[in-house]
Amino acid sequence: MAKDFRVIDTSIRDGRAQIAFDQAMIDLHVAGDIPDSIRFLRFPPTALIGRHQALSQELKLDYCRDNDIRTVRRITGGGALYFDEGQLGWELIFDRATLGISSLADLAREICEAAAVGLSKLGINAKYRPRNDIEVDGRKISGTGGFFDGNSLFYQGTVLVDMDAAEMLRVLNVPEAKLAKRKLDSAEQRVVTLKELLGEAPDIETIKSALIEGFAERLGINPQPGKITAGEEDLAKRYFDEEIGTDAFVAEIDDPASGAEVLSASHTGQGGTVAAHVRLEGPNRERFREVLITGDFFVTPPRIVLDLEAALRGTLTKEARQSVETFFETAEVGLLTIAPGDFATAIEAALGESG
Repeated sequence: MAKDFRVIDTSIRDGRAQIAFDQAMIDLHVAGDIPDSIRFLRFPPTALIGRHQALSQELKLDYCRDNDIRTVRRITGGGALYFDEGQLGWELIFDRATLGISSLADLAREICEAAAVGLSKLGINAKYRPRNDIEVDGRKISGTGGFFDGNSLFYQGTVLVDMDAAEMLRVLNVPEAKLAKRKLDSAEQRVVTLKELLGEAPDIETIKSALIEGFAERLGINPQPGKITAGEEDLAKRYFDEEIGTDAFVAEIDDPASGAEVLSASHTGQGGTVAAHVRLEGPNRERFREVLITGDFFVTPPRIVLDLEAALRGTLTKEARQSVETFFETAEVGLLTIAPGDFATAIEAALGESG
């Protein structure tokens, strides 16, 4: 029998409020207070960075400030995004037993393929591209990502309906290396919108209906219209007021390479880019005083990065790789896009900067 999924829509809200609602949904689902759900959401002009990214390195903050573009830190990993009313966000939260799939990578594939089935109902040839994109003829129309919290899976994606790509470039610092990797002259060539593909953007309700059909068909679920609970709104407001809505949370990681005696380097693999920023201590600078890890990778749970940073503090630099491997041998972590060796390689590269 197909499992029921509640379908809700929080419509257009302040970006930080939307992310606070994400956290509220996750915690309430873990507690068993809300059912498996599909959520749709939209943003006013908003620049969002991933949970582990450095704010000043990813966004053109002066432009954002001068043009009333809200800066937001997500609770999920991944890269920086520009959102406005011309994009539609979608999310699923459900128990890992619902689909009978335990692997996050396998669940990501199934969800992305379901979203691609839905988008194809609009008259486009949408396909899943590992690790977390949905593309049409090699150009991204949807990016996705998610993580487990206990037995609850939170997975989210976007649909580019009608976007001002030039504005995106004015907001985001798009690395030249990222463009060169895909043999593109500009970030505009990497993405495509429904409006460009179809000549006219479908209305939001049509897109939502298509995605719901795709999720129902591919995942074997039974989506049903539902209501937002008072508990969700109350908890989201609390998270917004106490953390996610604050400037301090958004700037929690700002410009880690700018401090005194900071050694920084990055490593890019198939799973994304990892940057390591280290300070050393000891008579011969042989120990880690502090390690900060940033990047556009996905790791579950997100807090595992903080645990790794804490575990490395005070350890010997010559044992960096061994320390990283030992940490991941004992940590309860599910890795979607990155491997322990990628973290170790980035840290060793930073240490190489000490000459």
